[in-house]
Amino acid sequence: MADKSSVPSCTKCSPLWQKQGTTNCWSEPGQGPDQPAHCPAAISPDIIKETFARYEGEDEDAKLARVAAQVEGLCYQPVPGSDAVNARWTRVEDTIALAKLMGYQKIGIATCIGLLDESSRLADILGAQGLDPVSVCCKAGSIDKLALGLKEAEKVRPGTFEPACNPIAQAEVLNQQQTDMNLIVGLCVGHDMLFSKHSKAPVSTIIVKDRVTGHNPIAVLYGQNFYYKRLQKQQVMPDTE
Repeated sequence: MADKSSVPSCTKCSPLWQKQGTTNCWSEPGQGPDQPAHCPAAISPDIIKETFARYEGEDEDAKLARVAAQVEGLCYQPVPGSDAVNARWTRVEDTIALAKLMGYQKIGIATCIGLLDESSRLADILGAQGLDPVSVCCKAGSIDKLALGLKEAEKVRPGTFEPACNPIAQAEVLNQQQTDMNLIVGLCVGHDMLFSKHSKAPVSTIIVKDRVTGHNPIAVLYGQNFYYKRLQKQQVMPDTE
């Protein structure tokens, strides 16, 4: 069994953050709370040092890290007469700003078929902002799920034609189009992984698929003391041999 002291667990700092409004990593060195044993900076200091050094170069990763930090600053604005700040940009605006600062022009949209309307609106906004949207639907090719080896009973509506999602095709089509950045709009869990794995362009997510909460998965975390308390007691999937 692995030594738990060697496993990073930043979630354990949540009570400290709630109580003091800071953590060791959110403090000037030597000025904040002590570094806990479960801190990744304590467990893997070499990784922290070596990876940060990569941001000091001039390659694409270094540029993306700097621009992302720049966008983080731009999406807040100061409150006059106070040291407080307010957020002023949505995720869509953050994404547009990052694309422009990175020099990205052709923007791929990997869309779920159930969110074509939302993807159409996104494409219109990107176009209005001077960017070139290219979109590919998850069901492109219209191949029946049975071809994946699924049983008829495993379809959403057994006895009907039901095309399988093809996220690798979405990625390869956008690769062929030589997109500069790709955006996920509502791909299923797993399909989003395959898309990100095979996309040559960097990938970000605009909408996360969540059929129950209106694509707002954080609602489960906020509602775990009442509506979703069952998730702490009941297994979503039973153990299989």
